[in-house]
Amino acid sequence: MSGQRFSKNSKPAAAVASEGPAPNHALKPELALGLERQLDKLLAAPLAPGLYIVSTPIGNLADISIRALCVLASADAVFCEDTRHSRKLLAAYGMGRRLEAYHDFSGDKDRARILAALTHGRSVALISDAGTPLIADPGFKLVRAAIEEGIGVFAIPGPSALLAALVTAGLPTDRFHFGGFLPPKQAARRHELEAARAIPGTLVFYESGARIEETAEALAEIFPDRPVAIARELTKLFETALRGSPSAILEEIRASKPAGEFVILIGPGEQKPPEREDIENALRSAMRRVSLKEAVEEVAKGLGVGRKQVYNLALQARSKGNDRAR
Repeated sequence: MSGQRFSKNSKPAAAVASEGPAPNHALKPELALGLERQLDKLLAAPLAPGLYIVSTPIGNLADISIRALCVLASADAVFCEDTRHSRKLLAAYGMGRRLEAYHDFSGDKDRARILAALTHGRSVALISDAGTPLIADPGFKLVRAAIEEGIGVFAIPGPSALLAALVTAGLPTDRFHFGGFLPPKQAARRHELEAARAIPGTLVFYESGARIEETAEALAEIFPDRPVAIARELTKLFETALRGSPSAILEEIRASKPAGEFVILIGPGEQKPPEREDIENALRSAMRRVSLKEAVEEVAKGLGVGRKQVYNLALQARSKGNDRAR
């Protein structure tokens, strides 16, 4: 098993890097001028009316984008999950503006109030406590309602725990399935993990520290042969990761009793070669729509099997069909 141990004494990559050579302060004036030019450019034009979905840091405040800062500074209104939490972010960048709440418990009246502002040509920014709004966070109903009203919806991309964990896990990234937070009850959680076994690609879930050990036990039973990665406290002071077999990761979690927020990633299972019945079923379906030649090409490519094998089975299937027709 590789990766850092879940330990309060672990040094995240940022901390290790800070122990190296002193930064090149000669670049600071040039960088400051470059940032100032970008800010001036973005702030020179008024913000267009519409709903702005703004990504904010998941831990390290420096991860916010210049464009996100400008939108938060310029929008007519800013809505967030927790005003106390988001106020700290804005204060770190010298913004003491008013914040309004929009969270899981917001109802139709809250959405109607925001939509009213949008329909009157206002600009509204929506942020979550951390990361990209709507990704396991509230906001979907508001975005849908704005689209139905013909209001512009704009994404201000940025931090996401989902993507940060995925690109550092060492697991395939060409296809993945995000399942959000796993259910809090053990039976429902196991059922969801069992159902996800058939999904191709890397599986990604969020989990809390209170349930991480129970979930790790389920992973060891349901996915014993798959590679797993678990990321904790991404971009924060005690950012750590485990990569390896589910049983090895379970042993580490039992030993260290980690706390915090977790992203669980499960590598895809081995793809079994299709059986003859699978090929025949696919051929029957394809031959109802296209010619024999086209069906052979489609099935051979789709199932990753030899064209000659598929062609022979197609001829047999056509022969059986002709016999039945007689």
